[in-house]
This record gives sequence, C-alpha cells and structure tokens, in this order.
Amino acid sequence: MKKTILTGIRPTGNLHIGHYSSAIRLMLDIQAKGDYDNFYVMIADTQALTDNAKNVDKVKNNVIQVAIDLLAAGLNADKCTIFIQSQVPELFEMSGYFLNLVTVARLKRNPTIKEEIKQRGFENTLPVGFLTYPVSQAADILAFNTTIVPAGDDQAPMVEQAREIAQSFNNSYKNVFILPKIQLPDAKILARLPGTDGKIKMSKSAGNSIYLCDDEAIVKQKIMNAYTDPNHIKVSDPGKVDGNVVFSYLDAFCKSEHFEKYLPEYKNLDELKDHYKRGGLGDVKVKLFLNNVMQELLSPIRIKRAQLENNIDEIYEMLFANGKKMQKIAAKKIQEMHDAMGINYEKFKN
Repeated sequence: MKKTILTGIRPTGNLHIGHYSSAIRLMLDIQAKGDYDNFYVMIADTQALTDNAKNVDKVKNNVIQVAIDLLAAGLNADKCTIFIQSQVPELFEMSGYFLNLVTVARLKRNPTIKEEIKQRGFENTLPVGFLTYPVSQAADILAFNTTIVPAGDDQAPMVEQAREIAQSFNNSYKNVFILPKIQLPDAKILARLPGTDGKIKMSKSAGNSIYLCDDEAIVKQKIMNAYTDPNHIKVSDPGKVDGNVVFSYLDAFCKSEHFEKYLPEYKNLDELKDHYKRGGLGDVKVKLFLNNVMQELLSPIRIKRAQLENNIDEIYEMLFANGKKMQKIAAKKIQEMHDAMGINYEKFKN
C-alpha cells in the first residue's frame, strides 16, 4: 500500500508562527524525510467558507497568500502537491454520498465541532455547512487514498470521524476506502502556541499573532509587548515561566546554538528559566533574546516571500495544474464508489 500523506490549511488570513510551530514545521519534517509516495497539501477554501459565507473575498484573497507563505517557509512544489480544495468538484459529490452515512446526533457529538460552535457563537445561527464540515473533511481525506493525516490533537476527532465514514461505506457496499491514521506533532508545545497577549490561541481578529510576512520592526514590537508574568515587576522579583508567552515561544523555537550566538552567559533554556524563576533577570533581556531567535527564523522566509510575490502568476499556474491532477484522482475514486453502490449506469447503455 502506498504511503499517501494529506494535510490542509484554511485560507482565512496570512499564516503566523502558530501555524509554523505546528502545521508547517510538521510538513517540513515530512518533506525532509521523504518517506512517502504522495504528499498533498490542500488549501481548504471550501471549508473556510463554512463560517465565512458572507465574506468570500476574505477567503478568496488569502488563497494565494497562504500558498506564498507555505512556499516561503520551505515547502518544495517538486516534493509536495499544493492544491486548492474548490478546484476538485468531485469532493462535493463524495460529501453528498457520505452525508447519508452520518447522523446529526453523531456530528453534534464531535468534540471539535462542539468547541468550534461555541467559539463562534453559532448556538442559534449554526450553518448546516459548518455542522457537516467533518463530512466534507472526510471526503478531502478519503478521495485521495490518504493513509496518514498530519494534524494537531484538536483534529483527532475529525480523523476518527473520517475513519468511521470510510468503514460505514465499506460495510454498506464494499471495500473502497483505506482507513487513514493521524500523525500528531512530537511535542505538546508544538500543538498550540498562545497569542502574544497570553490568550490560548493566535488569531487575526484578536490581533495577537506574529505573521510570517511581518517585517523585522513589527516582529520586534510584538515581542517587546508580549505577555509575560504580570507580577514580575522588578528585575529582582522571582518570575513565573508557566503561562509566560515569551518562554512558550522560546520552548517552541530556541536551540542550544542560539545561546552561543545571542546569550552566551547561559548554556541552555533551562538555565535561563531557572534564573528567571529565582529573580534577577528582567523581561527585556529575555524578550531581546527571543527577538534574535525569531528574526533568525523569519528573515529567510521574508526574503523568499518577496521573491515569490514577483511570480504570482506562476504560483497560480502551479495551483491550477495541481488541481487538475487531484481532480483526476478524485474522479477515479468516485467511479469506484459508483461501482460499489451499483449506480454506474454506463453498463445499461446499448
């Protein structure tokens, strides 16, 4: 069986370091190992419309921005297939068949859906498309013979529901679908990075994100304003590391060589944390160190991004060509479904 990896990302804004810490870094690790037959990265514009139906421009305009961010961050178009979800209309047909295999009660029990409905305040205005997007996500996964889905913990219920749908189809008709498995990040700190304001999640609407496209001055400003320990007022005060955004980012991004370059009086992050916790280390010094770490990460991305912005037509051509490629794969799977369900009417032609 071929090892086929598929992951997706919603185009609702430019990508930020939270995306990099979790999704992008995992993609880059997969790409570097190269132990796959197919590696697909889907820009999930259709899924983004489930809660942005009246703001289509937001989604449409960010498709190309997300593609640029992914390529600037290091994805290689020769090693993975980046495509736009809506360019594969077969996914809609597949979702339609799957809807008959899932109950409303089961969808409402999905913990990811329950949490997202709460976050968006959809209790009394829940769009049907949003409630059923686990079904369309199952189609995204199953249409391309996916065996591995790299994702965070919050997406585990979605992959499990895709497995249930695949099994239900196989049991109702015949074996057509592979049951995919989730691939989680290695470290919990990579799963979810807090916003610069200390809130649990980065988001464009909250204004608490450091974007891959931010220039050097903006990155530094955001870091210097980041939430630390509100009780660490004087340098001499003991400080808390837990819940401290600056140390959360250092956990995610700093390496031993960063201390050699930028803060040689410390051997590693543990020493820095110990000093901060016992007092005698100011927030400014730690933030300046974090700024050096982040600028080292983001500088090559910014340079590559500027180059890519001069070749947007070529990126669109790549996306459209990949869409056609993925459409052929999905169409073949739809044909297998028709045969299994007995709705292949071509055989009745004279």
